[in-house]
Amino acid sequence: MSAHQYDHGHTVAGWVGCGIATVGAGVAGLGVCTVSGVLIAGGVAIGVVSLLVTWALHLSGWGKGPGVRPRAEWGWRVRDSAAPGGHAECLGCRLAGRGRRRGAGAVEPVMPAQRESEPETVAAAGAGADSAR
Repeated sequence: MSAHQYDHGHTVAGWVGCGIATVGAGVAGLGVCTVSGVLIAGGVAIGVVSLLVTWALHLSGWGKGPGVRPRAEWGWRVRDSAAPGGHAECLGCRLAGRGRRRGAGAVEPVMPAQRESEPETVAAAGAGADSAR
């Protein structure tokens, strides 16, 4: 049995990215303490590398998209099965040209708002269809 009852998003991409970013913050902090612009710039560069590494791991399936994964994929060493197609609401996937998109120029259907004075014709039509079954 798992120690966690919820999908907390612990992934290889998250752990590796956090580790690299921690090293970058340490180097930048050392640069601040020693008044060294080279170390500060190096720490910031390591931070940028951590973003790129985390993004690459996420795109290769070792990260997690927004939302809850299936219970079988809760382990942090399990690859994300939705990664090849991209995650619908994921900025990283959209930046990489992935993600679920509608066709070019497609318009999302929008339900018009019903005014208070209008009768509920849709609800009435649906009720008749249900009673005929």
